[in-house]
Amino acid sequence: MAKTGNRSAKRSANAIDAPYTAEEIAAEERKPKRKVAVMVGYAGTGYLGMQLNPGTKTIEGDLFAAFVAAGAISKANADDPKKSSFLRCARTDKGVHAAGNVISLKLIVEDEDIVDRINDNLPDQIRVWGMQRTNNGFSCYTACDSRWYEYLLPSYTLLPPHPDSFLGKEMLKAAKETGTHDEMSQRLDDVKDFWDDVEEGTIRPMLAKLDPELREEVMTLLRTSDGFKEMGYRNFDDIENRAVTPPPEAPVPPNDPPGTQSEPSDAQDAPEQSPAVTGAPGRVAHDAAPATPAEAAFRDIRKAYVAAKRRYRITPPRLQKLQAALDQYKGTNNFHNYTVQKGFGDPSAQRVIKSFIVNPQPVQIRDTEWLSLKVHGQSFMMHQIRKMVAMVAMVVRCGAPLDIIPRSYGKKHIAIPKAPSLGLLLERPVFDSYNRRAVENLGREPIDFGNYEDRINEFKDREIYSRMWDTEENHDV
Repeated sequence: MAKTGNRSAKRSANAIDAPYTAEEIAAEERKPKRKVAVMVGYAGTGYLGMQLNPGTKTIEGDLFAAFVAAGAISKANADDPKKSSFLRCARTDKGVHAAGNVISLKLIVEDEDIVDRINDNLPDQIRVWGMQRTNNGFSCYTACDSRWYEYLLPSYTLLPPHPDSFLGKEMLKAAKETGTHDEMSQRLDDVKDFWDDVEEGTIRPMLAKLDPELREEVMTLLRTSDGFKEMGYRNFDDIENRAVTPPPEAPVPPNDPPGTQSEPSDAQDAPEQSPAVTGAPGRVAHDAAPATPAEAAFRDIRKAYVAAKRRYRITPPRLQKLQAALDQYKGTNNFHNYTVQKGFGDPSAQRVIKSFIVNPQPVQIRDTEWLSLKVHGQSFMMHQIRKMVAMVAMVVRCGAPLDIIPRSYGKKHIAIPKAPSLGLLLERPVFDSYNRRAVENLGREPIDFGNYEDRINEFKDREIYSRMWDTEENHDV
């Protein structure tokens, strides 16, 4: 604990302990501070979000410590970010990455190598790309016109649920009850034979190799919920979707003005859910070694199902259905169902989506094909993007009508799960209005991530995308 000297006993909520005595602070040479916009990128893996929270591992915590260590923040100001007017452009959730984000604050920037010195005090998964001098009144939050996010989605998440899963049975039941079975089947026409082919070409030959008594035991495990519980699964959906119970929604962290959060920190330390609507990877408790031959065969069949899904390659019709669903988000809509703690009548639930585009060229990494979804909006609420991705995946994989999405903007409350944070990436904020004023009126350089494009792309491949691939591939299958 640092000696406080004559510092005020009342500390800010953002205050942190600084390892400097009053004597060290008094002996420090005073240097001028300048208001700057700092362009940063980071891989959020292992961090509890971006926002500084003393006692927890956050992106801002490591950044602030690096500013102090590099001499960009004086020892006198090292105990409280508010003394440097520290403010973020977009706040990111636990585990969420950013190729580009901006922090505005007052720094000591006289030394030409200050950026290199800051980076020398940061882990490889956090980088400062550069900084631009701004006017003293600059706020990176209020000056931001809009934000680009990317979500990386395995294409197999758009496959329909297995007919024997709970979701598969409920889909069929609801379609028959509402007289929409033909329409649903038509929307799923391009993947209608997927599970039949897996059963015929992979699962049945595996079962045929077992002796009759063992095969009957395995079939019992496949048919009954009790059998799944014995193996550490809840039901067939845990094999097909590897879904786990979502953690409770976290409250919005304090200290930001209303409406400023953009995917804020998730206070939960539980595993990320992989909702049944996406089929993305999750964790279930099945690490124990198989106790019987039936359990070992059961696990082999489960692995075969997962491998079959990873072999799937998206078809043009399915890609078109995905884009048509994403198009339903464009414009100004009431997204109260896509966040928490906001009702239909809350004006701040109104958000503008400029575009939501899937790249028509999927990327194949190892055994899995991935889709890049990029959304451009003015600002985003807590969990909004992850819920938008989950809803769109649910609509496409279940063959639901597209008007379900516009209906979600209405007054009725709809429980929408979150897609995992694993695939979410803040691409960059946009400062077009400020940049014009900076060049034309202020004599300042614009805030332009394009100056660092090559370094950013290399960083994304090395520190962000590789972590996504590794996490997906290395999950227990």
